[in-house]
Amino acid sequence: MGGADRPAVPVIVGPTGVGKTAVAVELARLFPLTVISADARQVYRQLDIGTAKPGPDLRAIVPHLGIDVVAPGERYSAGRFAHDATMWLEEVRRAGREPIVVGGTGLYIRALAEGLFREPPLDPQRREPLRAWAAGMAAAQAAHWAARLDRGFAGGGRQRAARAIEVALLTGRPLSWWQREARERGVMRPWYIHLTLPRETLVRRIAERVDRMLEAGLVAETERLLARGVRLDAPGLDAVGYREVGAMLRGTLARSDVRDAIVVATRRYAKRQETWFRHQLRPAPVWVLDATGSPALLARQISERWRRTSAA
Repeated sequence: MGGADRPAVPVIVGPTGVGKTAVAVELARLFPLTVISADARQVYRQLDIGTAKPGPDLRAIVPHLGIDVVAPGERYSAGRFAHDATMWLEEVRRAGREPIVVGGTGLYIRALAEGLFREPPLDPQRREPLRAWAAGMAAAQAAHWAARLDRGFAGGGRQRAARAIEVALLTGRPLSWWQREARERGVMRPWYIHLTLPRETLVRRIAERVDRMLEAGLVAETERLLARGVRLDAPGLDAVGYREVGAMLRGTLARSDVRDAIVVATRRYAKRQETWFRHQLRPAPVWVLDATGSPALLARQISERWRRTSAA
């Protein structure tokens, strides 16, 4: 795909807890920018504590788009994000500001940067029995079959595994092929800044982050949502943190075990994110940056390199 006619946009990615928001805030002190959030959980209103959503104080420093877009329970897809973010990019530029994409949801970022792939036609009559068969599998078994049928399958849960199985068996080509070969054109040229941390540092930050969420009232936030009629398995509440608190409220997880359960689930999620970002961002330029330094230092490094890149 050509891209010289599309504007280049910095995209800060990395696992949960690595410090993406803090770096974006420091960048905003250096030049006027607006963050386009690429986070599949922060799009939901009222899910504030469990998504580590930037609060009003941070958003006063740097405007954010892509936050508080839909109500809990409403589905929000990568395709919808790409459509909305395309308008947000134009809005930011019209305001004379610099857009920067920040987030950890790889599929959202790919949809915006590379374009969505055209869904292959699937025969409904053949699809239904196949869907029922896949639904009866354990998550690990579904992932095993998906990986056998599609060498490019990157994981991501039972639903994605079932979809990979359906596409491979019904079209004769793996989903990864369709995603690569039948893709529409993206709306920007991404310049990726992939923030990383040594494993022990990230593990410590994740634990500290979970402690802050629980102290800030994650359990009460979840209870308020349930009182308003939001189901525990609704889009938004099926995220790490809310899922474990929900298990506690149902009585299937002891209150004393909630903190550790969230930490373990978050660490697993961060590992999946790291795997995705290591393998799925090419061929666009990717700058892997150790995020051990202070957010202000990292922001200066990014700003200086961005200026050199833009001038080249």
